[in-house]
Amino acid sequence: MPHSHLISIVDDDEGVRSATASLVRSLGLRVQTFASAEDFLNSPRRDATACLVTDIHMGGMDGFALQAAVRRLGLGFPILFVTGLASDRLRERALQGGAKAFFTKPLDVGAFLSCLEDCLRGGPAP
Repeated sequence: MPHSHLISIVDDDEGVRSATASLVRSLGLRVQTFASAEDFLNSPRRDATACLVTDIHMGGMDGFALQAAVRRLGLGFPILFVTGLASDRLRERALQGGAKAFFTKPLDVGAFLSCLEDCLRGGPAP
């Protein structure tokens, strides 16, 4: 995996954010973490993002609003949702909104890392 890829992680839970960042770094990728969708959208590193990993349920702007804002801005990077409160309705909404994948917590590490690598190569989502 090229080291130039920047993965942005947005989650309001510090423990989850840190664990996900460590997992992504294990692939040799650069990581930037954000405690809120607003922090990500206001970041100067937003445009350097190669893939966005976000929770759905967060204080302030939720993951769906973040997804919509990213698309309105014309940012074409893949979005991966990771949530602890999953349902078929949420999964369908995320995927219909253009998400590459939808994962539930606890995270299936192998499937997540494989999907992330595929996204960075431009491959199909699972």
